[in-house]
Amino acid sequence: MTLLVEQPTVPASTPPVHEQGPSGLVRWLTSTDHKVIGTSYMVTSLVMFVIGGIMALLMRTQLLSPSGGVLSLHQYNEMFTMHGSIMLLLFAGPFASGFLGNYFVPLQIGAPDMAFPRLNALSYWLYLGGSMVMLSGFLVAGGAADFGWVAYAPLSNATNSPGAGPDLWIVALILTGFSTVFTAVNIITTVFYLRAPGMTMFRLPIFTWNMVVTALLSLIAFPVLTAALVMLYCDRHFGTHIFEVKGGGVPVLWQHLFWFFGHPEVYILALPFFGVVTEIIPVFSKKPLFGYIGMVFATIAIAALSTGVWAHHMFTTGVVLLPFFSFMSYLIAVPTGIKFFNWIGSMWGGSISFKTPMLYCIGFLVTFLIGGLSGVLLASPPVDFAVHDTYFVIAHFHMVIMALVMAGIGGIYYWYPKMTGRLMRESIGKVSFFIFLVGAWTTFIPQFVLGLRGMPRREAIYSPTMGWTFLNRLSTIGAYLIAVSVLLLVINLWISWRYPIPSGHNPWDGHTLEWWTSSPPPPHNFTSLPRIRSQRPTWDANHADLVAAGIITTGVLGPSGIVGHGNGKHAGINGATGSANRQPSSASGGGSSGLFTDSTSSMKSQFSPSSGEGGDTDLTGQKGGPFPESSIDAPFDDGSSQSGRAPE
Repeated sequence: MTLLVEQPTVPASTPPVHEQGPSGLVRWLTSTDHKVIGTSYMVTSLVMFVIGGIMALLMRTQLLSPSGGVLSLHQYNEMFTMHGSIMLLLFAGPFASGFLGNYFVPLQIGAPDMAFPRLNALSYWLYLGGSMVMLSGFLVAGGAADFGWVAYAPLSNATNSPGAGPDLWIVALILTGFSTVFTAVNIITTVFYLRAPGMTMFRLPIFTWNMVVTALLSLIAFPVLTAALVMLYCDRHFGTHIFEVKGGGVPVLWQHLFWFFGHPEVYILALPFFGVVTEIIPVFSKKPLFGYIGMVFATIAIAALSTGVWAHHMFTTGVVLLPFFSFMSYLIAVPTGIKFFNWIGSMWGGSISFKTPMLYCIGFLVTFLIGGLSGVLLASPPVDFAVHDTYFVIAHFHMVIMALVMAGIGGIYYWYPKMTGRLMRESIGKVSFFIFLVGAWTTFIPQFVLGLRGMPRREAIYSPTMGWTFLNRLSTIGAYLIAVSVLLLVINLWISWRYPIPSGHNPWDGHTLEWWTSSPPPPHNFTSLPRIRSQRPTWDANHADLVAAGIITTGVLGPSGIVGHGNGKHAGINGATGSANRQPSSASGGGSSGLFTDSTSSMKSQFSPSSGEGGDTDLTGQKGGPFPESSIDAPFDDGSSQSGRAPE
């Protein structure tokens, strides 16, 4: 067990002064700073979320009465096609990897930027271009794609879906697919080559681990989707007949290709938000994470198993081996259950603070539990045969997605102080959480019942004699409650920006490296780094005096692979009652606070891969380190740790 001892600190060397960079719109258009690009992803993906949400409200309003009257049948088909495509491929994925991954992975590993800044910028512009191309389908003759977001053949061929709208949909997904692949390459390279000294793989924050595994899954899944889209485009325009029976093609081949992408995509969406929850729960429980090693290997197991369960979406086709894919679908629930066990274990016995980020995480747990358990039911072929293509499947999938949205909103509340130096309003946040939770359950629990009563999905009108009207109206009320909650989130963001309440550098007494630097971070993230001896380097440094006094012990990875919990309830002591959060003095937003002249040239001097212990790595530039030797707090005599005080 490593102990921290209070020692005098060595001030960081004065960073070189360079000219002020561009600001405003020019900065947004030309920046290769991962924080600017991450913020751009956040804004764009949230706009897509609002657009997709408006489409959902139009569909739910259509279903208020059996005869509808709000949308025509063709418009309804466009709405559910574009709603699914936007929410999954233009909101959830880019928000997770583009915003959260881009912004916080370099901060959590102590890197000055992403490994390939210009490729990072290209990834965003491809994503923005793809989003605009998809939405432009509404402007062409015949309207947008209307064959469902899964684009099953032969519904998606040129005969059944003519016009430019489906072609724009195909091109948009190809563009955003390349964006995702480029981002995945960037994240993997950044984590493996730009980690700070001492940041071994088993000291990485779980969020960063999840982003690495997500990136690997993206490299497996998205090329398959891109290949399938190219084949579909060729079928539509060049007469290749790959998915058409009349030319010797096989329509069900599209389902195999799409779902080989589609089921890993579910975890490409889920794993980043799992990481967000894993970051928030220990901080607000004032404890180390329970079962760090178990969390890491559960994430890897989920990724590995996700490539072998694609055909559970195809049980009713009659062309897949039901026992194998049913067993694999049951099996993938096991590592997810391990994560639940560890999340509960991290809260157990802790001093839980029910701030807004923690509330959203608790909402995630209960909502994802229902969504996941209903998925276990669907892994049984007889149950799947009974409810396939009904609202039961819609309810299952949307309960999972609503849980991920809760985790994402919790991440916004958690990291907004780091991004801006401002606190969001707790009162508005708590009200919006409860409205969102009630709205999500009111929307989708009735849909489980509708599915069991036989209501098919993708139906714009229904018979008033079927007994579905009340449940549909209840579901629509819930959808509008979700809209009110999202509106409150937007209002909270605006008020917090317009009338700021300073947050300080570490308002939550956070554990990981992003809470060591100033809020907002300087252009190149860090002017100093603490010694890294556990998965909680910032917390260790800020509470060094309590450790030295024997009140608590640091949470380090022990021989058994379990994170040490210290002495009882004091293992994760609150910063308000323990030592003060000692953070770097706030760096100005201008260029003078950076360590390099620009974000591209910063890559000329990179970190070397971390050594096993991290204490012997030379940071003077002899081994590629970008920080001068004096910018790292001085080690103790035993080389084990450093003072928690940041340079004045």
